[in-house]
Amino acid sequence: AASRADVAGDVLVVGDLLVDVVAVVHGPLQRGSDTPAQVRVSGGGSAANTACWLAAVGAPARLVAAVGDDAAGATARAELAAAGVTFVGEIRPGDATGTCVVLVDPTGERTMLPDRAANDRLGPPAVEAALADRPAWLHLSGYTLLDTGSRPAALTALASARAVGVPVSVDASSAAPLRAVGADAFLSWVDGVRVLFANDDELDALGGVEACLGRVEVVVAKHGPAGVSWCIAHARHDEPALPAEVVDTVGAGDALDAGVIAALLADATPAEALRAGTALAAQAVARRGARPPR
Repeated sequence: AASRADVAGDVLVVGDLLVDVVAVVHGPLQRGSDTPAQVRVSGGGSAANTACWLAAVGAPARLVAAVGDDAAGATARAELAAAGVTFVGEIRPGDATGTCVVLVDPTGERTMLPDRAANDRLGPPAVEAALADRPAWLHLSGYTLLDTGSRPAALTALASARAVGVPVSVDASSAAPLRAVGADAFLSWVDGVRVLFANDDELDALGGVEACLGRVEVVVAKHGPAGVSWCIAHARHDEPALPAEVVDTVGAGDALDAGVIAALLADATPAEALRAGTALAAQAVARRGARPPR
């Protein structure tokens, strides 16, 4: 298990809070017919997952997201509270809470079908209000930048954090929407951030590690079962993934982000931070669901 972090201040996480409908299928999808599956409903959203993993290792976390004024939103916020995360986002009357259908194949790999709903209407005032309490760190889910409705809030978060000297990390989130907006646009938005988290597909969409290092201080490259790398200009440190029986990869990248951030805030070295991230990722893939056990 990962060690608990000794963190002064809290981490403000900005991004999505979703309800995940996860279908673990027992074989290849039979198009036009039936494929047996186990289906469950649980809390999700990349930013919310990261906040929960942060809280699980003792790093106080607040989440800025937008949910509907509906039963799903109330349940999602209650689950956050039970995980030790403080919700400081928007409750939007008339909007639905976001939902993501997640298909998990027999190898544990997942395909996601998100409906961001209220999340795509997150406004800058909620972010500004949360940053007024000056967190120790800001972590931004790239989904908030990639969709046009929430982009102003994401850009406000980045600009405000830079203005007051709060260190920032961004998770690149997903290769397909990165390609849709273009590498130049995304890298211009994250210019100057401390840490960019990205998997190999996302890095390919962004033009590679060197292209990213022209804009950010550190790239934490996530290689799945091949481990993780800490990349800075002219140097790289690799850490292997920890052995784990893969049950479900949903949320593993979010857990890794949390482990690294919490360790950095506790003055860990890059190698120690990577090991803290891989420890949480190993916990995540070994259990159903995207969040830590309560």
